[in-house]
Amino acid sequence: MSANVDLNNRPDYDLVLQDIADYVLNYRIESQEALDTARNCLLDTLGCGLLALRFPECTKHLGPMVEGTIVPFGARVPGTHFRLDPVKAAWDIGCIVRWLDYNDTWLAAEWGHPSDNLGAILALADHLSQKRLANGDAPLTMRAVLDAMIMAHEIQGVIALENAFNRVGLDHVLLVKVASTAVSAKLLGASREQLLAALSHAFVDGQALRTYRHAPNAGSRKSWAAGDASSRGVRLADIALRGEMGIPGALTAAQWGFYDVLFSHTNKDLALKPAEQRAFSFSQPYASYVMENVLFKISFPAEFHAQTACEAAVTLHPQVRNRLHEIDRIVITTHESAIRIISKVGQLANAADRDHCIQYMTAVPLAFGNLVAEHYEDQFHAAHPIIDVLREKMVIVEEPRFTREYLEADKRSIANALQVFFKDGSSTEKVLVEYPIGHRRRRAEGIPLLEDKFKANLATRFTAQRTAQIFALCKDQAALEATPVNRFMDLFVI
Repeated sequence: MSANVDLNNRPDYDLVLQDIADYVLNYRIESQEALDTARNCLLDTLGCGLLALRFPECTKHLGPMVEGTIVPFGARVPGTHFRLDPVKAAWDIGCIVRWLDYNDTWLAAEWGHPSDNLGAILALADHLSQKRLANGDAPLTMRAVLDAMIMAHEIQGVIALENAFNRVGLDHVLLVKVASTAVSAKLLGASREQLLAALSHAFVDGQALRTYRHAPNAGSRKSWAAGDASSRGVRLADIALRGEMGIPGALTAAQWGFYDVLFSHTNKDLALKPAEQRAFSFSQPYASYVMENVLFKISFPAEFHAQTACEAAVTLHPQVRNRLHEIDRIVITTHESAIRIISKVGQLANAADRDHCIQYMTAVPLAFGNLVAEHYEDQFHAAHPIIDVLREKMVIVEEPRFTREYLEADKRSIANALQVFFKDGSSTEKVLVEYPIGHRRRRAEGIPLLEDKFKANLATRFTAQRTAQIFALCKDQAALEATPVNRFMDLFVI
């Protein structure tokens, strides 16, 4: 036989795919902490989406592809009047959820925002519930939504623990697509073979590059990329349920598989290793760990690596607000991931560029005592030149302990320290914040503030009566879990 002939023995599905499929089909959520956290995650994520509806750059993306389209059992987009097919509804919900960079976060070897998957989950669950009712069957309840959220968080987060897609230039929304595909297929009633087929297509799909998150190309695509990924998850699950065959060796196929094409050749260190060492690495099985440990963005709509820097800046604001022009330098002591992702100098081109700049996100609360979404807009930036003056005085320093403890499983800190030095030789104290208020270690302190954030976001779209009704339901774990999804979504229609 010629050495140039491919051996056409079709393999079993890659074990990575089998592990995800078996987890989604067989694991039962029993952790009350995970369910309670998922409830808080649901209300926070929806609130972030409602707040984003105030921004025309976001809302221009929403609605049907063809105006006037009528979709039977159409999924609702919270805070709007839209009823869309589940694929487009997932896109829209994912878009509003992520637009302001204010929903939850997961930090490990890879970063991301697991609640991005809510677009796929909520759109599909709403559509299926309406369809079931029309057929005389019981609708899905919100417990199914919470279970799907926990599983999507777990898939995205566990893969992210030890696998840095950013190191090979791929964006973390790849994991949104994979997780959304898995839970969408489950909601649709997929068999194991169908679920495996759907997952294989999620990895074979073209994957997004990170370039739209970094200088010099940072832009608004990073605000809708997750919606795009979650909607693709719904589409791939649907394709598999229609009987489309899978690609068993999607990850491991020599030369043509994901590992060889996308997880090694753009990284010289990986490319030199044997194929088995280029595979994904896992430190633990899938359960409910990620939801239990997820990070909430409570205080600031800012990239998470800067959250503690913003908090430190608010602390120092009273000491510096009347001395801004006397500042000689500002030292931000931080961790390696923050430097690699969000440290940048020079002109910032747009709001998306600014909310991924640690210098900008620190300068604003240092000067004004707070940081809100409007502070990233062109008008605000143009009206306050002091922001760029402060940015130019900033020095970024890596602290090895911060970098190390960022990855330690029993800590997972996101530490930043801030100190301001004045021209007369005096200085402020060095303010260190190791854990943001949305961290599991500060959960008791954070949840009341998270609820306040939700109520404020509800009030941007709904009357006081509707706001109180939604909040009361979302506070009651048992009542929420028992609520039909379609009834829940009714509350969010404008």
